[in-house]
Amino acid sequence: MMHYGPIFGMGWGWIVPLLVLAGLIYLFTRGTSRRSADEARRILDERFARGEIDEAEYRKRIRILKGDNDASP
Repeated sequence: MMHYGPIFGMGWGWIVPLLVLAGLIYLFTRGTSRRSADEARRILDERFARGEIDEAEYRKRIRILKGDNDASP
């Protein structure tokens, strides 16, 4: 007679903790890249407002942040 453990037996028992771990990793990492892009944009805006970079440099870096690979003027 087969004995099934507390969570579907030993053969399937590792799947539940693995799914929980994957879910936690997803929850903690989703949106991380978006937040860093927003922070980079905020810093770029501040540098432009203080006059540290000119408009051409500002626009070039904005294109880079948006993912435009051809960021040449």
